[in-house]
Parts: sequence; structure tokens; C-alpha cells
Amino acid sequence: MSILVDNQTRVVVQGITGRDGAFHAQQMAQYGTKVVAGVTPGKGGQEVAGIPVYNTVWQAAEEEKANTSVLYVPSAFASDAIYEAVDAGIQLVVCITEGIPTLEMVKVMQYLSAGQARLIGPNCPGIITPGQAKVGIMPGHIFQPGRVGVLSRSGTLTYEVVYQLTQAGIGQSTSIGLGGDPIIGFRFVDGLELFEADPETDVVVLIGEIGGTDEEEAADYVSQHVSKPVVAFIAGLTAPPGKRMGHAGAIISGGSGTAEEKIEALEAAGIPVASKPADIVGLVKKAME
Repeated sequence: MSILVDNQTRVVVQGITGRDGAFHAQQMAQYGTKVVAGVTPGKGGQEVAGIPVYNTVWQAAEEEKANTSVLYVPSAFASDAIYEAVDAGIQLVVCITEGIPTLEMVKVMQYLSAGQARLIGPNCPGIITPGQAKVGIMPGHIFQPGRVGVLSRSGTLTYEVVYQLTQAGIGQSTSIGLGGDPIIGFRFVDGLELFEADPETDVVVLIGEIGGTDEEEAADYVSQHVSKPVVAFIAGLTAPPGKRMGHAGAIISGGSGTAEEKIEALEAAGIPVASKPADIVGLVKKAME
């Protein structure tokens, strides 16, 4: 079992003729993902590593039955690319692009609220269901199939934690990089809802960081709606207020969004919080007992 992507997922790569799009399209296909089409306006009729290229997402969805899109599109055009994918009937849009203006994303989220399509990102590493499909830039070789769901705001921390889980013989059901921008589509609460309903996910790992209130909202959701064990780690315990730490959304402002506040909220909801990433394996093992 998995959430959002599996071996039936059919992916269209927006921006496939660019350097990053071409490289990662091949990486996804080599992993076993059904990459059925690419899109670059004006380059329809070409191929990239045997993958047909179309001028529009609508054509790709119509001809190749694509149901998922991944964006390797420059930030100036990324919001329009999201609109195009949604209008073409794509159900899951994964936006790898970083640097999209926050006000643009406010408009995108308002547009998405009127329909059923889900957006992961922007500024995210994507999503992977080990052994079935990966959509994005995650290094597939560090993952293995299993029963631990992973939700993370940090790409590199995801890789570190997943590698340690895999080394300990603990596989993952699905791992999702939510993205580090202030305005993102798929959030902790969305993932918790899906993992709670997934009969083959036993434990959920939540990797958060300073800034915003997503972790506090997740803690509240867990206390009311989640029966499965959840363990967490919060990055940025020593971050100074007012200084952006890597991600655009990782900033403590007005005295809120601190690691201490997030840890307090999670622990109050009964969620054990690791003091360092290496401790997550032990917490997961204990949760699985």
C-alpha cells in the first residue's frame, strides 16, 4: 500500500527538455516510474530518452493518460505551469521549482481550493513510494519498501533520516518532501490524514523546522484524529529570531515559529521528539514494539 503514488502512477514531466528535467526524467524512469510524457511548449514531437514530448499538458494527458505531473520549470513560469496541469485534469502536481514569489503561490492555492487536484511543493524534493514510483529528485537507492510513512519540510534531513532507517532495516511506505516555502500545497495534516487511513503504514515520522505553525497544527490534528504512533524531529533549535535559515519559510518572526514552541506542542500531543536526527530510529523502533 502507499499514498498518492504507486506503480500505476503515470507521470508527465513539465520542462523535460531542460537540463534538470531531462536528467530527472531519466532517473525516475530508471527507478521504475511510469514516465509517459514530457511537455515543453514549441518542442512537441521530440523525444527525451524515448519519452515523447508534447506542446501542452492537455495533449500529454489525453494521449498518454497521465495523472501526475512534476515541474522542472523556471520560477518565472512555474505558477502558469501549475495552472496548466490542473486545467488538464492532472490529479497530483509535484513542483520541484524554487523561487516562486509568495504572492504568486497565494493565487495558486486559491485556484486549487476550487478543485480536487493536490499540489506538493513548491521548493520540494518530491514524493517516493519505495519500489513502486518516485516523482521528483529523491535518491531512490536509499529507500526500501516498508511500513513507516515520512513527512518532511527538509529534503536533506529526509535523506539523512531515511538512510538511517534503511540501514536499521526499517522500510518506508511513502516519503513526502513538503517543501520549504512559506506557502505550500500539501501539508503535515494532509499527510497524517492519508497515512492514518493507509492500512500498511504503522508509524509516521514527522520532520519539521522553525517558521510557521504547521507543526503545531499537526500536533493538534494527531491528538484528535490519529491513532497510529507519530515521532518527530524539529530542526533549528539554535536559530536566531529574524534570520532566514536556508528555506524561505524557515524564519522566526514576531517571536513565533520557534523550535521550542513546536517541540512543546508535539510533546503535549504525546508525540516523542528526537533531540537529533540519529535518535529517530530508536523512537521508531520503540513505536513499533
